[in-house]
Amino acid sequence: MQENSPIEDIYTEYANTVKHFLVSLSGNFDLAEDLTQETFYQAYKSIHRYNGKCKISVWLCQIAKHLYFDHLKKEKHLSTTEFQNLELFENANGNRSLEEDYLVKERIKELLFAVKQAKEPYGQVFLLRAYEEMSFREIGNVFDKSENWARVNYYRAKKWIREVLVDESNM
Repeated sequence: MQENSPIEDIYTEYANTVKHFLVSLSGNFDLAEDLTQETFYQAYKSIHRYNGKCKISVWLCQIAKHLYFDHLKKEKHLSTTEFQNLELFENANGNRSLEEDYLVKERIKELLFAVKQAKEPYGQVFLLRAYEEMSFREIGNVFDKSENWARVNYYRAKKWIREVLVDESNM
């Protein structure tokens, strides 16, 4: 049995993190998958530049962010606002009835819609903290900002999302 190469191990461990980050940026699942592949290709080509000062997940998300912005420049369009085939919905099932599972999925859709409507970079910061469980320092590194910047934006995002969800439930 052949062992995985280090880059294969890195891909196995961090591909979903990078893909979810790109989905949070773009709102487009297919584009996120393509850019995830490109992220790991670029990481492979430039692994010699990784200095270990940040977690590898942060380094990969920085590469992904730059690739996404390059994509926007090339395509000269704004990102779509819908989430397509997001794996979060598939992972929502536990030991619940069909009705409970449906309600959980609907609540997740509402939350993701609110996150996507949040102004930049609140939605991305929120997803990195809440879903990917990154530290504030790591999130700050992803955006080339400080830990305090990440902390402030996360709490602003939570407040904004909470207000949107309360407003929607009162309609």
